[in-house]
Amino acid sequence: MKYHPIPSDLFVKNRKKFTASMKPKSLAIFNSNDIYPISADSTLPFEQHRDIFYLSGVDQEESILVLFPDCPKEKHREILFLRETNEHIAIWEGEKLTKEKALETSGIKTVYWLQDLNKVLFEIMTQCDTVYINTNEHYRANVETETREDRFTKWLKEKYPAHKIEKSNPILQRIRSIKEDEEIDLIQTACDITEKGFRRILEFVKPGVWEFEIEAEYIHEFLRNRSRKFAYTPIIASGNNANVLHYIENNQQCQAGDLILMDVGAEYANYASDMTRMVPVSGRFSNRQKEIYNAVLRVKNKSTQMLVPGAMWEQYHLEVGKIMTDELLQLGLLDKADVQNEDMDWPAYKKYFMHGTSHHMGLDTHDYGLLHEPIQANMVFTVEPGIYLPDEGFGVRIEDDVVVQESGEPFNLMRNIPIEAEEIEDIMNS
Repeated sequence: MKYHPIPSDLFVKNRKKFTASMKPKSLAIFNSNDIYPISADSTLPFEQHRDIFYLSGVDQEESILVLFPDCPKEKHREILFLRETNEHIAIWEGEKLTKEKALETSGIKTVYWLQDLNKVLFEIMTQCDTVYINTNEHYRANVETETREDRFTKWLKEKYPAHKIEKSNPILQRIRSIKEDEEIDLIQTACDITEKGFRRILEFVKPGVWEFEIEAEYIHEFLRNRSRKFAYTPIIASGNNANVLHYIENNQQCQAGDLILMDVGAEYANYASDMTRMVPVSGRFSNRQKEIYNAVLRVKNKSTQMLVPGAMWEQYHLEVGKIMTDELLQLGLLDKADVQNEDMDWPAYKKYFMHGTSHHMGLDTHDYGLLHEPIQANMVFTVEPGIYLPDEGFGVRIEDDVVVQESGEPFNLMRNIPIEAEEIEDIMNS
């Protein structure tokens, strides 16, 4: 792995939180992701399933975690099953976890090779009443591919049909949404790497550069700072491309006078960052561009202040809509009649700001979190309002990542990334 080793204490704490919510005489099973084929012998780069990583720190394929806190045999209360490594695998694929290294990584003492899975699983299944299976129930999930977890769950239900079934996901949605201090430090590292990328491109952008060249500058800086990749597919959208919310072609030339919307973030140790910044191609915002930019920035700042413990997700977005409506009225983009006659299911401001303001962030860019429960301290959110003006040929979105505090305003993990229009101009013209 490119990232520095993470102390196993974090994963020990995470497992304790999970097992504290399990029913008596139950066990939970978590699988690594598959390595997905492209064609011939080509595969996509391996990405670990975030749940097994969260609970164990294991970051390799063909791994299984079993948690059985009430097991009569103490050594089987936490078990890792790993693909057996050997000298041949080490030569051809690189080192895999040994049993000793797995203990160091996870804090789990009992490690078996996968070939022992059926024998050990049969023993512990006779000692439990309930099995927690891991299904993907994220509110944005739309998965058509059968995963390794899906196949294992199907096999498990067929082999052990008399056991009760529970879902791991509701527990994970709750505990993963509240970050440990170590996790916040990892997200901060990802944000710091993103900052380095942004400062690099401020010295690079000029009329005539291509969007993909900017993308290349980012990934160069990310890789040289121990990030493996972008946390999500980057958006480098110049001019009117910024009005396509998920523009990812990144294949247009940047013209003098245009703005570039850059929605990018580095990952670090599987944790995400998520930043959006605007850059004027010519090094200066026009008066109109700055007017819209500053309006969006004011909405972002006011929206951030409302992310406090006890706030409710749905009400938060309603309040952000009111702030945006006020700004759009002052800009003359809306008038009082637009607001008085608006459809409450699609308010007037949605003509210019049609997406949500914030989402949970962590191991996933759109991270786990139960949206019907109150916001709590140590949750990490993006704040990303925007105004989109296709008739004027540009759009503006500004985004930071913040940590909810016990009291006071959220802590901005991107506080050092230039955001004021004048600061961006000064750096670009220095």
